[in-house]
Amino acid sequence: MMKSNSKTLGLYIHIPFCVKKCNYCDFLSFSTEMGVKRQYCHALVKEMKSWKEKVSAYEVDTIFIGGGTPSVLPLETMDMVFQGIYDNFNIKKQSEFTIECNPGTIDEEKLKLYKRAHVNRLSFGMQSTIEEELKCLGRIHTYDEFVESYHLARKVGFDNLNVDIMSAIPFQTIESYETTLNRVIQLQPEHISSYSLIIEEGTPFYEKYKETPPIDEDTDRKMYERTDEILSKAGYERYEISNYAKNGKECKHNLKYWQREEYLGVGLGSASLLNHWRFSNERELKNYIKNVEKDDSTVVEREELTRQDEKSEFMYLGLRCMKGISRQRFFVCFGEQIDACFGDAIAKGKEQGLLQEEGDWIRLTKKGIDVSNWVFEMFI
Repeated sequence: MMKSNSKTLGLYIHIPFCVKKCNYCDFLSFSTEMGVKRQYCHALVKEMKSWKEKVSAYEVDTIFIGGGTPSVLPLETMDMVFQGIYDNFNIKKQSEFTIECNPGTIDEEKLKLYKRAHVNRLSFGMQSTIEEELKCLGRIHTYDEFVESYHLARKVGFDNLNVDIMSAIPFQTIESYETTLNRVIQLQPEHISSYSLIIEEGTPFYEKYKETPPIDEDTDRKMYERTDEILSKAGYERYEISNYAKNGKECKHNLKYWQREEYLGVGLGSASLLNHWRFSNERELKNYIKNVEKDDSTVVEREELTRQDEKSEFMYLGLRCMKGISRQRFFVCFGEQIDACFGDAIAKGKEQGLLQEEGDWIRLTKKGIDVSNWVFEMFI
């Protein structure tokens, strides 16, 4: 099953199914009947098989099954997905293995199956602890159901849990958001992801709020600031713009994206970065299944990154992390000094108080974090 290789790979598996699409969600996800789910998972495993030889030189050291809601899959279907992973990839011992779960879609049997498959990290999509806010978002669960699912995961033996929370929800107040933060802290998950609601085109929220945002800018900013203040005080270190973790519990898989390490996406609409190529899969379910069954390529978008593309990505993705970017690593990757490529942008960022340097590292200042998208554009 496992080889000793120097090259490592992150593996992302997409399960696009949900019980119900939420009002804010623009992810590639939908509800469908059980037969289609099984057909998709058969295609998913077949696509994995098509990659077996192509990535045989890699050791997979992170696995992330995302969606959608992967935990909607019944036991035998999810077991087939697990088998496909272990049959077709060289899985490194003690790899980080994450599955996204939604409260109300897991039970003890499912969690025990995940454990047997060496899943060691669960990511719960909770979003809020306030019932009115959950209903507004279109979530299918209550806060009590989340707490029940969370404790069940602990009982089964999961010791690395993430909880997703959201700010700037319609009708949310600073006080109700702080209640959510404090309730989550009381549960002591190892990782907390906190995202501000973005009104995306094509969602029910877009039709309702495209002209007037549900939360005013000052309230949104205050929630953003309170997230860092409250979580930092509770012992969570901010290691990326929207992610906080206890010591050593950062999400290794997501760090691959920000640090431009190689990853393979399998499944509908999934994206990959391999050998200087960025590519993504078919987004139409029927076409995806048909292409896999006919042994046709599932890739619909492919771009060979230029050296300049890769340098730019190194900067603006790396700066998302609070640790920042390493001058030495830049030189190892590109054989050039960072100032020869981005000296003017770095100087401008420092002059405006948006970037700071400490030893080998260049990182965003607190002011830079607040206008991070503007800073990133300086390196494109």
